[in-house]
Amino acid sequence: MSNPVYRAITAWAEEDRPREKLLLKGKSALSDAELLAILLGSGTVGVSAVSLAQEILSSVDNNLHELGKRSVSELKRFKGMGEAKAITITAALEIGRRRQISDLRERPRVTGSRDAFNAIAPLLTDLHHEEFWVLLLNKANEVFSRERLSTGGMSGTVVDVKMLFKVALDARAAAVIAIHNHPSGSLQPSQADIDLTSRLRKAGELLDLALLDHLIVSERGYYSFADEGML
Repeated sequence: MSNPVYRAITAWAEEDRPREKLLLKGKSALSDAELLAILLGSGTVGVSAVSLAQEILSSVDNNLHELGKRSVSELKRFKGMGEAKAITITAALEIGRRRQISDLRERPRVTGSRDAFNAIAPLLTDLHHEEFWVLLLNKANEVFSRERLSTGGMSGTVVDVKMLFKVALDARAAAVIAIHNHPSGSLQPSQADIDLTSRLRKAGELLDLALLDHLIVSERGYYSFADEGML
């Protein structure tokens, strides 16, 4: 079977070109590959920007979260991907991540584990190492601050229970939600996670500062100790 004939994007029907398609039909009409092709600007000899974008996305199983983990040097390994293009993609993905984070200015109200996950996920799901964070809530169950307490390696991080509650008390929080990520993608709590949750709960009871939940998060979603009856 012969290979399909390569056609540059400029030879496509106008409504099929990514930039023109965005103007004619709106940004939501474009596929991930077409949006990525706009960032690329151009392809390379024999490969259009869309084809290059498809190749890049295919390498991460079309997972944008996974693409966000790729470094500039890793992106440059693709034929036709120079440093400028790699930097452009990295910067665009970071802007998207920060856009999600900026929603905290509105003090999102936590009514369940999903709200807590949404308030922290953009900070943790793309990391290659573990971090431990705490959400600080006011009396209306609104998140008014997110504090990183520790940073570790790929398989674990250590958190000081005293430090967690010192941060919460100093900020006059009414309640807290503990959160850490699992870079491996696993959402199953380890025995250490279970023991830590028990210690946090008991400390919160003594200080009259409720631990509402402890979440384990990854790109696959989250595990809630409260939802699973582990608090």
